Amino acid sequence: MLCALAGCGRVQDGRTVLRVADWNGPAADPAFATSDRAIRADFERRHPGVRVEVESIPGPGQYVPKLIMTYVAGIPPDVITLEADSAAVFIDHGLLEDLAPLIRGDSAFELAGYFTNVVDMARRDDRLYAVPLDFTPIVILYNKRIFDEAGVAYPRSGWTRAEFLETALALTRGRAGGGAAARYGLTFSPEMPLWLPWIWAGGSDVLSPDGRHAAGYFNSPATVESIRFLVDLVRTRQVAPRLSATAVAGRDLFRAGEAAMTLTGHWSLIEYRADRMELGVADVPVRDSAPATVIYAAGLAISRASRQRALAWEYLKYMTSADVQRQRVACGLAISANIEVARSREGDGLELQFAAAIPHARAPWGARVGRYAMIEDLGRELMEDLLGSDLPVEPTVSRTAELMEAVLRQP
Repeated sequence: MLCALAGCGRVQDGRTVLRVADWNGPAADPAFATSDRAIRADFERRHPGVRVEVESIPGPGQYVPKLIMTYVAGIPPDVITLEADSAAVFIDHGLLEDLAPLIRGDSAFELAGYFTNVVDMARRDDRLYAVPLDFTPIVILYNKRIFDEAGVAYPRSGWTRAEFLETALALTRGRAGGGAAARYGLTFSPEMPLWLPWIWAGGSDVLSPDGRHAAGYFNSPATVESIRFLVDLVRTRQVAPRLSATAVAGRDLFRAGEAAMTLTGHWSLIEYRADRMELGVADVPVRDSAPATVIYAAGLAISRASRQRALAWEYLKYMTSADVQRQRVACGLAISANIEVARSREGDGLELQFAAAIPHARAPWGARVGRYAMIEDLGRELMEDLLGSDLPVEPTVSRTAELMEAVLRQP
């Protein structure tokens, strides 16, 4: 039994079981869940005697630690869905199969058919540990109806922070008698993945180029300026709500029409389009630099412990193929990492606007730095402190940089 659980060619009801680990997010969308089941059923029809067993790991922040525990317990799945923001945890600990030899030996598979900057999330020199499924850049979504009603021009490509602030001020509408705004220019989250692009578009970074240091980078003048700009949007300019106001509201202010802009990814389109919102896409504003944003991507990897590598490879090829990708992205969850499929959807104006962000998007630090989840936790705590108080920005950021540096120094 232990041998079977450990992946020694597990067989059930006369069929070989291919175990696939995934998180529970997309399953919350009924259309995606139905499509996903149909896709896997088709794979089983194409491979008689095979059953795909999806092991869903639900819960915010639970996927990576619970998946690691399957390795510790000696029962890892054959295939794992690899997140860009935690790829380093699995790659750097030698838990994944190098796919480069499989790719070189398979004339039916062409890696050039996938976006390079998405592929690179799982690349180490000439080794590759995942084939990408889909992704999203983080962008600013804006409500065209609110812009039109306020007589405000839509954001232009390459807009600056000064232009953004002018736009946000024009879209913010106060409530008679003071208090919270009746409509904000922007909703803003303290979660670091959603404000990292402001730092990159500001010409600075969180870590050193080699990913080993935060001191001198997270607390650099340019990074501090970017963080101060965001804090001032809430504290001084009041074009974005305080965290307490967002909590009291208990709803998505952008979806409710109480904010004109929000930072998010492609996944939000499922609900927003269901509400028939008229949407536009804009880059994060720049500060004397080129546009930049972050990619959050999912790929498929094979566990080194799998005894079914050939079958797992067939599954990876199938799931990332153009025909399957067309079905997977039809619900609007993400952008296909398959270039052919992604470009076939650009007849949709909104998809074309998302596509414009791809060339200047890059993988998150978690694709390269195994401890980056702790860095993000510190970044979230910093922003929560700054947005919920009147703490001075520069010394508070410097203290956080020291804590980040200590995390990175751990053996």
